[in-house]
Amino acid sequence: MTDRPSSSQTAALEAAARAAQFDLPSGREKTVLVRSMFDAIAPRYDLVNRMMTFGLDVRWRKQSTRALGLPVGSRVLDLACGTGDFLKILSEAGLRPFGMDLSWGMLAANHTGEALAQADGALLPVADQSVDGITCGYALRNFTDLGTVFAEFSRVVRPGGRISLLEVAEPDSGLLRIGHRIWFRRVVPIIGGLFSDRAAYRYLPKSTAYLPPTPELRSMLTDCGFSAVNRRALSGGLSQLITATRTGRR
Repeated sequence: MTDRPSSSQTAALEAAARAAQFDLPSGREKTVLVRSMFDAIAPRYDLVNRMMTFGLDVRWRKQSTRALGLPVGSRVLDLACGTGDFLKILSEAGLRPFGMDLSWGMLAANHTGEALAQADGALLPVADQSVDGITCGYALRNFTDLGTVFAEFSRVVRPGGRISLLEVAEPDSGLLRIGHRIWFRRVVPIIGGLFSDRAAYRYLPKSTAYLPPTPELRSMLTDCGFSAVNRRALSGGLSQLITATRTGRR
C-alpha cells in the first residue's frame, strides 16, 4: 500500500503543471530567473510599484502589519524584503524587524538600516522558534518550492506566533475584474518597460499562475502546523492577505 502524497507534494506537482501550461520555468531554472530578474529591477522597483498600485501597496502593507497582532518589541522576519517597504512599516509599528531576500540587487537598494541577509526562503538561516512573526509581500508565487517555504515558516516561528502574507489577487466583481485584467496584463508591462525592465514586467502577470488556489494554500499551511488560516480580500480583491497562527505551546 502506497502512502498518499502530502498537500505540499500535491501542490508542488500542481504548480509544475500550471507552470508548464503557461510556459513558465520551474525548479532551478525558476530560482535563477527570479533572482536575476529582481537584481535587474531593484533600482526603480519602488517607483514602478507606486505607479502600478497608485500607492495602495503601502496601505496593504500597513494592514498586513496590523493583522500580525503582535505586541511592541516582537521580532519579525520580513522574507523577500526587497528594498525595505515592509521593514519600515514594521519598525514604525514598534516591532523589531529584520529582512531576508534572494536578490543581492534588492538588498543593495535597501537603505532601511535594519539587519539584512541574503537567503533562500526554503533554507532560512534562522534558529528554530526564534521569531514572533513573519511577513512576506507579493513573493509567494516567486518561491520555487512553496511547500518547503511554509515548512520553514513553521520551524522558525514560535508557537503562538503569527504570519501575515500579501499576494496579488483578482477581483470577484465583473467590471472591476475586467478593468484589473486590462491594467495588470496590458498596462503594467508597458509601464515596467518604460521605467524598468520590460521582460520582468511581462513575467509579473504571468507569474500569478504559480499561485495555488485558496483551499490548497490553506491545506498547505494547516499541514505545516498553522491554525486560524484566514484569507481576506483587500480593496475589492485587488490584493489578498493571508494570516495564520503557529500551533503548539512555547
